Amino acid sequence: MSTLCYAEKKRLNKNSRNTLIWLSVFLLMFFVFYPFNGQYLSSSPKEFSYSRFINYVRNGDIKEVIVDVSKSDSCKILGRTVGGKMFTTITPLDNGKTFETLIDNNVDVQISSGESGWNSFFSHLVTLLPVLLILCLMIYSSRQMRGKGGAGGGGPLGLGKSRARMFQDKKIKVRFSDVAGIDEAKAELEEIVDFLKNPKKFQRLGGKIPKGVLLVGAPGNGKTLLARAIAGEASVPFFSISGSDFVEVFVGVGASRVRDMFEHAKKSCPCIVFIDEIDAVGRQRDSVMRSGNDEREQTLNQLLVEMDGFEENQGVIVLAATNRPDVLDHALLRPGRFDRRIEVQYPDMNGREKILKVHAKDVPLDSDVDLRVIAQGTPGFSGAELANLVNEAALLAARYEKTTVSMHDLEMAKDKVLMGSEMKSVMMDDSEKKMTAFHEAGHALVALLVPSAAKIHKVTIIPRAHSLGMVMRLPEKDKLSESKLELLSDIKIAMGGRVAEEIFFGRDHVTTGASADIKNATDIAKKMIINWGMSDKLGFRSFVDTNGGYIVSTSDKLSERTSEIIDTEIKSIMDTCYEEVIKLITENRDKIESIVEYLLIYETLTGDEVRKIFNGEEINRTIEANV
Repeated sequence: MSTLCYAEKKRLNKNSRNTLIWLSVFLLMFFVFYPFNGQYLSSSPKEFSYSRFINYVRNGDIKEVIVDVSKSDSCKILGRTVGGKMFTTITPLDNGKTFETLIDNNVDVQISSGESGWNSFFSHLVTLLPVLLILCLMIYSSRQMRGKGGAGGGGPLGLGKSRARMFQDKKIKVRFSDVAGIDEAKAELEEIVDFLKNPKKFQRLGGKIPKGVLLVGAPGNGKTLLARAIAGEASVPFFSISGSDFVEVFVGVGASRVRDMFEHAKKSCPCIVFIDEIDAVGRQRDSVMRSGNDEREQTLNQLLVEMDGFEENQGVIVLAATNRPDVLDHALLRPGRFDRRIEVQYPDMNGREKILKVHAKDVPLDSDVDLRVIAQGTPGFSGAELANLVNEAALLAARYEKTTVSMHDLEMAKDKVLMGSEMKSVMMDDSEKKMTAFHEAGHALVALLVPSAAKIHKVTIIPRAHSLGMVMRLPEKDKLSESKLELLSDIKIAMGGRVAEEIFFGRDHVTTGASADIKNATDIAKKMIINWGMSDKLGFRSFVDTNGGYIVSTSDKLSERTSEIIDTEIKSIMDTCYEEVIKLITENRDKIESIVEYLLIYETLTGDEVRKIFNGEEINRTIEANV
């Protein structure tokens, strides 16, 4: 408390000194711009007798005077000689003879009276208006540099002033209960909050609070949301700033902002400082010697010192977020600066269901809504994408003036997020529509027949932004790894569309619609050989470069023979799968034709309907019932 009081007194004293400085500057400028360039105020005027004054006028030694006629019996004259000397004299009111003498000798005469004093003052004030505006701007800039109760300094126009915004818990509505699907990361941060609220619980065993916590994860997974939840739960001051806010074109400004931010934080400790997108300022420093100063490196160096330098920085916890931890400087990542690194992963199926429930709690849902099915059909979705899905469903329902959001609305929203909006303006002719139906039916049939394939959820031939149709499959659970059998099945399913086109229309009539399928199948086969060692000829070896690319290069140069074997093995996988798919579709021509028949009628089929058609059952529903 005594430290804060001392700092506050120091700040007030500094403000008082600044006020005196600005007042002195204003008075100086006023005197400089006063009539006669301030000479009336800079020297004492000399007393002239009336006769001497008249002689000076007649000899042409006086060029300008101010005559004060406020008195009834005399008037006071203030003037300046040609040599620049100031003088004053008293003259009687002589019916204008003195004025005639002045005018006849070309003396500039100004009349002053007691009533015009204020007018004279305001005329001088108008003259000084540009100067006053400049002074006001400088005072405003000085206050901006100090901030609301902050320290002074910061350089011209506040360039060196920290742009961090301070929040109190009452102003932030987000709590840990609003965060779902990332329970492990949330649990670690709850411990930080618990330490801030009950420090003795940890200190009794010698534990120390982490100085820094780094949140790492892909965009949209909830790093910033976790920071908001901490701000709402911690009951301590929370400073928020982006890494790019430190970066400036002027050298030294970034480092000044870092110092200023930590100076504010130390006055409010215990507190949390959150730096979003820290990779903008914390990138690795170059080892190459440079001829000049690097602003970004100076900023990073100052951040390193403030986080863990010679001076102890107790009670300030630095929380940072990034999706590029690989580019951060090693000195920034070491214990003592960022003691704890928390991975914010993509949510699993259970996590996605919880996230959907959080975002749907204020949305009126129909009784047929099953968020588990939506979660099952959105593998790889981030929290932000799931929030967008719920919002799109609500907008879709509102467009048709519904009172609740149905399962159909959520399904349509999911399709929109995954594949883009329906291209209703695209009119396919009958032949193209039929080709698309056979293509998608080929995918669907192979997906039903190959082992270890995920269940079909939907088959559609409605054109969208990225495709003319698609087969959507839903895994029963999230996969952390895939077997060789599952990978081969995925390759075969990708080939099903092209093979169906060949069998039913001939090789000369295949379309470009399989371009994405070909790329997907080739990528899987490549990874099987290059990444995952699934080749009997090459054995348990990896041929991935240090950057994770598919360029087949290791520390030793690959021989041409090894490169040829890799190409041969990839081609062998593709050819074998292709032959098996041809056999599957040839043996089940009638079933593909049945699926196509229903697709041309309804345009969209559910997974259950496709399985019924495959088993020879009929389906009946109105054409208007869109799925």
